[in-house]
Amino acid sequence: MTGIVDVAARAGVSVATVSRALRGLPGVSETTRRLVQDIAAELGYVASPSAAALPTGRTGAVAVVSPVARGWYFTAVLEGAQEVLTANGYDVLRYDLSEVETNRRKVFDTQLLRKRADGLLIMSLPLTHDEVQALHAMRRPVMVVGPIVAGLSCVRVDDVEVGRTATRHLVELGHRRIAFAGGDPNDHLGFPVSPDRRLGYLEVLRSVGVEPDPALTVPAKFTVEAGIAAFSELAARGEAPTALFAVSDEVAMGVIYEARRRGLRVPEDLSVVGVDDHDMSWLFGLSTVAQDVREEGRIAAAALVERLRSVVDAEPEVTTVPTKLVVRETSARLPG
Repeated sequence: MTGIVDVAARAGVSVATVSRALRGLPGVSETTRRLVQDIAAELGYVASPSAAALPTGRTGAVAVVSPVARGWYFTAVLEGAQEVLTANGYDVLRYDLSEVETNRRKVFDTQLLRKRADGLLIMSLPLTHDEVQALHAMRRPVMVVGPIVAGLSCVRVDDVEVGRTATRHLVELGHRRIAFAGGDPNDHLGFPVSPDRRLGYLEVLRSVGVEPDPALTVPAKFTVEAGIAAFSELAARGEAPTALFAVSDEVAMGVIYEARRRGLRVPEDLSVVGVDDHDMSWLFGLSTVAQDVREEGRIAAAALVERLRSVVDAEPEVTTVPTKLVVRETSARLPG
């Protein structure tokens, strides 16, 4: 069986140089890199992450941590990030915290992470002060997609502005009785997206002299099923809104389904706006505040790769990706 020593002997270089060349790490000339790659291909040698870590201290892997395993947003961010990481020779290790706090302690066991990953990409997860300190002590590059975390670089959208954009669109169409569907009262991770989007919603209503009605806010996680349940709860409370801002497109899809099931017309009886520009939103004719989720993953992964290849510790940076309103058929001017 061909091993890394055979490749090194054939190329006339050290084992460490072979490992760096095959992992795309710095410190190897392009000529040597091509020579090693050609010989490895000829001999049928494929480097393993664990073997590569021995001579270089690198694993060739990046850990991606998210609050949950499923969900369109997290999958799309991962797709964008993995595209960049794979192109740069990094394997992806996926961790999620969907199982309670024991999983969180396991994931943030920095001794474990140090052995398995060269860097971390953390998706939409607020971190405690102790967790941030532990990550700094690990001396591995960290990028966050989502909330701003003091001391760490992140790629994000302005969720308060997202809430303003969606609500302003509905206000400009003449709506004043506008509901908000989003948030999870049982959220133990401190997920900030729904509260921030609701804050933008409240700001715009108050700016036009409307005191928000608490009865028009209903909880909804980021799923279609939650949107169905949210509109059912809203309908049970009494007077219906003329418009609704949903925290995500998936929630908006559930709202539209349930509203139509109850005999309401969208947008004649109820205008609906979501967030994301989900891959399926065009099928619903859904008006939405679009964010390029895959591009956020690409930007974060590219910045992480740059930090992995740099010998200088860069200062934390916050990159805010723009959003835009996409008007389709689910929002219309208030009749009369």
